[in-house]
Amino acid sequence: MSTRHLIDLQGLDRSWVLERFAQADALRAVRGRPEAPRPLAGRTAAMVFHKPSLRTRLSFTVGMHELGGDAIDLGAVEVSENGRESLKDVAHVLSGMVDLVVVRTFQHSLVATLAEHATVPIVNALTDFSHPCQILSDLYTLWRRGRDLDALTLAWVGDGNNVLHSWLEASMIFGLQLQVAVPDGFEPDAGLFLAAEKHGHLRRTRNPHEAVRGADVVYTDTWTSMGQEQDAEWRRVAFAGYQVNDELMSLARPDAVFMHCLPAHRGEEVTDAVIDGARSIVVEQAENRLHLQKALMAALVPATRLERAPRARARTEALAR
Repeated sequence: MSTRHLIDLQGLDRSWVLERFAQADALRAVRGRPEAPRPLAGRTAAMVFHKPSLRTRLSFTVGMHELGGDAIDLGAVEVSENGRESLKDVAHVLSGMVDLVVVRTFQHSLVATLAEHATVPIVNALTDFSHPCQILSDLYTLWRRGRDLDALTLAWVGDGNNVLHSWLEASMIFGLQLQVAVPDGFEPDAGLFLAAEKHGHLRRTRNPHEAVRGADVVYTDTWTSMGQEQDAEWRRVAFAGYQVNDELMSLARPDAVFMHCLPAHRGEEVTDAVIDGARSIVVEQAENRLHLQKALMAALVPATRLERAPRARARTEALAR
């Protein structure tokens, strides 16, 4: 049995994802009660954060504590691609001392390298390329609302960024239709787009009105992500016309909902009237990060303890020889 990491959504088994939804609901139902399970008692998660965080840090840290475990914060000084020691060595040290590593960083390659050498689960809590935990919790949010993940239409309006990449991957797990409105020059990764397009559930347009018309979900994200602040002014110009406002939302289905992974730049990609309106479920999205990620951690960690001891012993014996 090999260590299961969560680096992106590619290759995830549909049934495994649905099991996590059910597990998240079960954990939610007993949250705060004496009978709430503590499956991670005695376990520790290393939280590696290179980017500012609110929802991600809170959900993983609080979730680890509620599951009975502990969390320790690490930063770029301890873990980085050009730091004090190689990522291979860092992965080996982490594998010997903690049970889970949660990484929120810039370079996707950093997470992939840690996963290559670690014998404990590595969880991608965001990179510049993908945001799998966000989209899993978003899918969970829609699933809890009774939406059919194989039949709904999701309109993406804005930048072809990491969050859209994870939605492209999600469209290869479920049968949801993606209608993507992205301006020229801000397209998502071409290889990932083509892979999703082969599943037949993807349509790209430059016109937000075309993307939103008849959609069940309207989703957007900031036009300027972390690390792009120097480009904020010209991005506002490039994305003019891509704001989600009441007029755009009126083109979606009457029961359509608005989603945003947050933080939002109010008055840019979305108006106050939409994000605070009756169709917005952004607060629900944010809370569901906690419940879904508790289910992820509870599922990932026990699967590694069985294999970790023999592999660690093998390394020790090899060094002794």
